[in-house]
Amino acid sequence: MKKNTLMMIRKDIENCIGKRVILRADKGRRRIVTREGVIEAAYPNLFVVKVDNAFGSKRRVSHTYTDVFTGTVEVTVRSNSEQEKIS
Repeated sequence: MKKNTLMMIRKDIENCIGKRVILRADKGRRRIVTREGVIEAAYPNLFVVKVDNAFGSKRRVSHTYTDVFTGTVEVTVRSNSEQEKIS
């Protein structure tokens, strides 16, 4: 069942390549980081998001599909009218 769920998460993220998302990552010890960016690529084991830095520069962060499955990372797709959460 876990493998099937990870494949569904991967397909959802692959369908959102090029879309604007909000990432909410739990870094441990009550540190939660929220970033906004664009899903740039989806690979077999991880996906890459190009995020906007506070200083106007761009950087890339990567997360695994397991991070989304376990709830360590929340991905919310931004659209003009609504927000869709991938989990």
